[in-house]
Amino acid sequence: MGVMGVGLGYAIAAAVETGKKVISLHGDSAFGLDEMEMEIICRYHLPVTVVIINNGGIYNGDPTRNELLDIQDSWSLYYLQLNANKKSLTLNIKTDEGKKIMYDLIKKADVFIENIAPGSAERNGFGWEKLHEMNPKLIYASLKGFNEGSRFENVKAFEPVAQSAGGAASATLGDSNSGMHLTIGILAALLQREHTSEGTFVYQSMQDAVLNLCRIKLRNQIMLDNLGALPHYAVYPNWKWGKAIPRAENTEGGQVIGRTYKAKGWETNPNAYVYIVIQNSDKSWAAIANTMGHPEWITNPRFDGWHNRQLHKEEIYPLIESYTKQYDKYELTKKLGAAGIPVGPVLDWHEIENGPDLNKDGTIVTIDQGGNRGKFKTIGLPFSLSNYKRAPDLGENNKEILASLGYDPDQIEKLTEEGVISKAQGPKNPRTEVIKGE
Repeated sequence: MGVMGVGLGYAIAAAVETGKKVISLHGDSAFGLDEMEMEIICRYHLPVTVVIINNGGIYNGDPTRNELLDIQDSWSLYYLQLNANKKSLTLNIKTDEGKKIMYDLIKKADVFIENIAPGSAERNGFGWEKLHEMNPKLIYASLKGFNEGSRFENVKAFEPVAQSAGGAASATLGDSNSGMHLTIGILAALLQREHTSEGTFVYQSMQDAVLNLCRIKLRNQIMLDNLGALPHYAVYPNWKWGKAIPRAENTEGGQVIGRTYKAKGWETNPNAYVYIVIQNSDKSWAAIANTMGHPEWITNPRFDGWHNRQLHKEEIYPLIESYTKQYDKYELTKKLGAAGIPVGPVLDWHEIENGPDLNKDGTIVTIDQGGNRGKFKTIGLPFSLSNYKRAPDLGENNKEILASLGYDPDQIEKLTEEGVISKAQGPKNPRTEVIKGE
């Protein structure tokens, strides 16, 4: 399977066969209209070859290529980390020939993905009805901020908007999560098509995607409606409960008592913390008490049974932290983990970037981009696939993709002269100037 993406709102995806002189579109393929990260994440998680189609009249390509620049004359990490394993074609769809090329690719595609302003796809000739008539087996995937029929259906949305509307204002869920949910919908539609031989319309709102990951909060809200208080919340029992659930701080979302505790070095290191979960059973509580050298906690009536521990957790927190502050977070993870206690270090991004485990197992991969950028790290796919290639330069695959549609070298050169496509080009941009604090 393969995907092609178009900057400034238009993208096509199609699988290509690379072992022959003429590269042909075949098998599972996808076409997409995208603007920013949400649809890119969807394409990123599909096990496909991706071809990004940038508007031939706009030579900077998709916006992320030139945002948050840290190295002169290099595409941004924002672009590079989300566009590995893709190909690039520049195409001006405002020209008759450019639109014809787009439609030719769509006719061969299996999946069409659009993530542009509500109504834009239809106005530009890429609505569901038109493309379904053109290619009845096409899966049409649409990613918007809000649901169809919503009061906010026609409102544009970026990640913080979706997080706020989805009940997760303090988390980073809007973009990546929405793309992954759309991927699931596309894969389900492809499987359905195996039985029906007909394409379908897949619609994903960012708000729904965020809500799906925060569904446990609805459970808490209903519990509050019924009980009037939530024993498993950090603020229980000394909280003036209202109609809505309060913020959960850094506590675990279930009945267990999970919390972040200071570790050795916390005075100077803002990330010297460890997360520990006290499970509900008395056996688990005994393991914590014995491991921390305080067996008297086991017989303390205030901590007898999970209900009493919930009532008096404000007393438990400092007791545990008096122990955790004696050891660094890695020692704590080793000691407590060996005793069967759920525990983990709070890692900062420098630790994650350079951690031996993630770099060794392929979670963090190194890509050689060449040029001024050279080698850089990125997060690999959450599942394992062989072969991982760098992100393409702008228009790098123009000739390859157009040849797959039957264009010969002279015709491709003519398209360049007429402005239907642009010449392939590498990055030419400044490094962002920054002000460093004292």
